[in-house]
Formats: sequence, structure tokens, C-alpha cells
Amino acid sequence: MTTVDSSAQTYSGIDDLSVDLVDGVLSLTMNRPASLNSLTKPMLATIADTLQRAAGDARVRVVRIGGAGRGFSSGAGISEEDHANPDATGTPADVLDAANSAVRSIVNLPQPVVAVVQGPAAGVGVSLALACDVVLASEKAFFMLAFTKIGLMPDGGASALIAAAVGRIRAMRMALLAERIPASEAYEFGLVTAVHPVEEFDAEVDKVIAALASGPRVALRLTKDAINSATLTELEAALEREKVGQLSLLDSGDFREGTKAFQQRRQANFTDS
Repeated sequence: MTTVDSSAQTYSGIDDLSVDLVDGVLSLTMNRPASLNSLTKPMLATIADTLQRAAGDARVRVVRIGGAGRGFSSGAGISEEDHANPDATGTPADVLDAANSAVRSIVNLPQPVVAVVQGPAAGVGVSLALACDVVLASEKAFFMLAFTKIGLMPDGGASALIAAAVGRIRAMRMALLAERIPASEAYEFGLVTAVHPVEEFDAEVDKVIAALASGPRVALRLTKDAINSATLTELEAALEREKVGQLSLLDSGDFREGTKAFQQRRQANFTDS
């Protein structure tokens, strides 16, 4: 978990998630580049804990969430390594709870949050990005709800967050067909705030973050709250529905077949009815 020194109010992360506060910008960087920053319970819990602490920290003007290496996040890990030590990485129910807490903490944070998506965002990684207030993508980025490919359903509030951003039909397309949505199409959908060429991406991100960090703190807070209150009315109910449904699916034959097929790089043969 992130620790905060009560006297110095210092933020620190964990091995897989770095946390830094510099000049009013609180940066959270997922740091598992070899797995495209697949998420574990400790990582998600650290995000939630950090942002809950930041909510009352007057030094924090804006939050930046990104990933190390070439991706934003591939979602919750399903590799043998991810599940080898449940005490460290969490049971599926633990991971779901931690993901929901992370999403809530982003949405409820008074300060604006910027998602920096330089590459793939998949699974609950999409939920984390779309919970943010500004989503900046490079031309190499793409978004994918890959859940149905392994016999699961979207979680982390995706069913509400995506529908709020792009509407029911496009949300259904992403969730049911599990298609890869490139950054340019995501922008046309209304899924992201802006798309920039790779060589210009970092500079454009810095511009947006600087503008928010120097903006009117109270006006930004009230604006964020007003828009989220008007558009994310179903988020809490969605988080609960997704948890119930996902826990059921995680115990299904289709999920076992789906993960085995994914690991063996073959087409899954789903048989549940």
C-alpha cells in the first residue's frame, strides 16, 4: 500500500506502481512493462489509497495516470505468475473489489485526473482510463474490452463508463465483439479527449497537465462533480452488477476454457449455456 508520512505528507508507491508528487502534479505510473502493465490487487489498492489521500491534499492540483513502456494497461493479469501467490496478488474477488475502489477513487477525486494512453489499454485498463476526466492517446494507442474472448464480462464500471462516453450501440460493439478500437476511431467515438502523433505526445500531455495544474481549483472541482453527477448516474449500480456477474463467470467452464485457449494461443470452444 502507498504510505504517507503524516508530518511530511510524502507519497511513495510500490515496485509495480510508482507515485510521485512534483509541482502540484501527482503521477501514478503502472510499472509492469513486460506484461503491458497488467494489474494486480496491490497495484489497484495503491491507486485507490493514493487518490483517497490526495483528495484532501491541497498540494495536489492534478493527477496523471499512465503506464511504463509501450502500453497503458492490459487489464487484470491472468497469467500463472499473476495467480501463483493469491496472498500477494489477491483472489478474483479481491481484484474486483480493488478495481472498483480504484475507479471510484478516480471519479470521486476533487482534482482533475488525466489518463496518458500511449499504447494498448485493455480490460479493466480501459475502465481506469475512462474513469479519468481527460483521456489523451497517442496514435499507437488502442482500446479493447477483451473479456468475452475468455468467457468473461466487462468490469471495473466499464458497462457504465463506456456507455456514458459513446452510447449504447458502440458500447455493445466494444463489449460483445471484443474488437480492437484504434485511437483515431476512439476519438471519433468520443472515447478519448485527443489523439496526438507519437513524436508530439509527451509535449501535448505536458501542455494539458500544466493548464489544469494552473487552473481555478474550485471551478475545476465543481465542474468535474457536475458532469460526473449528470452522466455517471449508473456507475455504482454497474460496479455491483459487474461484480456479481463476473464472480459467477470466473467459476464457469467457459472461463476455464477461455483462459486455457488464450494461453495456448488457439480458438476457444465455449460450451456453457
